[in-house]
Amino acid sequence: MRMSKQEKKGLVPELRFPEFQDKGGWDEDKLSELVTTVTPPKKLPTNLYQVEGLYPIIDQSQRYICGWTNDKESLISGHFPLIIFGDHTCILKIARGPFAQGADGIKILKAKDQVEAEFLYQALQVRPVVMEEYKRHFSILKERIVGFPEKESGEQQKIADCLTSIDELISNQTQKLDALKTHKKSLMQQIFPAEGETVPKCRFPEFRHAEEWEERFISDLGEIITGSTPSTTKPEYYGGDRLFVSPADISDQRFIEKTKTTLTELGFSETRPVKLESILFVCIGSTIGKIAQNHQECATNQQINAVVPSANYSNTFVYYSLENNSEKISGLAGNHAVPIINKTAFGAVEIRFPKLPEQQKIADCLASIDELIFNQTKKIEALKAHKKGLMQQLFPAIDEVDK
Repeated sequence: MRMSKQEKKGLVPELRFPEFQDKGGWDEDKLSELVTTVTPPKKLPTNLYQVEGLYPIIDQSQRYICGWTNDKESLISGHFPLIIFGDHTCILKIARGPFAQGADGIKILKAKDQVEAEFLYQALQVRPVVMEEYKRHFSILKERIVGFPEKESGEQQKIADCLTSIDELISNQTQKLDALKTHKKSLMQQIFPAEGETVPKCRFPEFRHAEEWEERFISDLGEIITGSTPSTTKPEYYGGDRLFVSPADISDQRFIEKTKTTLTELGFSETRPVKLESILFVCIGSTIGKIAQNHQECATNQQINAVVPSANYSNTFVYYSLENNSEKISGLAGNHAVPIINKTAFGAVEIRFPKLPEQQKIADCLASIDELIFNQTKKIEALKAHKKGLMQQLFPAIDEVDK
């Protein structure tokens, strides 16, 4: 049974807009009592996703729109906005116009009269459901208690407008980040030779009449170090200040700043140390082809081959060269259950290289773009952190309220 407002005077947010300071406590209820589920006219399998079309397709993937369709009969229409929850991935999205449901695994939720959909969408992000392997999570979400002020007061809409404006800012900054990444990818296609070519399409003016790029085996570039893992049965090996890199530590960023697992000096002595500024390339597993550089001396696990270039090669250029050839190298693993490129096969890959001065010029150019990408990424992370902190103040901490 729901508590009266007099009994729930403690259910108020830490931060409130001035015009609502004296409006009293919020109501609360299970999500299942605040929404109804919408059944789509049909669900489009992934093989029907189109690159272009009249109508967006939304599924439970990370991307907001996963494809397009011209199938008008698949459209979900009616009262918007609608909240979309990924039953397997726990992704939350909001649809403000007609769309088609892609594949399976999402719940489409329509807010009941007592809550604004935009408010509810933001409220569900305060304590998101944590994904637990590949299971259905709506059974957890629908039991979540949601706090909400009276809809008629306008407080729900005020909170939703505030947080939506931050979402729009994050979206705009993300588009800038995507544009930088696209620019970098396009530039790399121009300043590295295409497959079968000996010179790139575009060269810096001072190198336009320079000699052709020469082929080199990766093993010719310097030392290749395959990592190893110290015994996990010896706790004295772990928890120190030494970085121990696994594929999970390698993101879209160029440099490894920290690792989930660290080693003590004793544990580090049991590894194959990798000099700073080396190139770390994942050669085993589902993330094969991921690549990074280390800012400081580190060790890696056995899924990573580290290339330690000799003085004849720019470390930074080798990084970008391997990044440019990542797809080609990954293809050597084949279609096995556990893809793998052994050290010998990795070292036998041939890549073209110019003379050192041109290497350094290209490396400096691409590094400057990566710095812009890094700074833009940090800006987005800061906006997300700001929104998270603001939500924690704009919504009551329901778990701390006596029920």
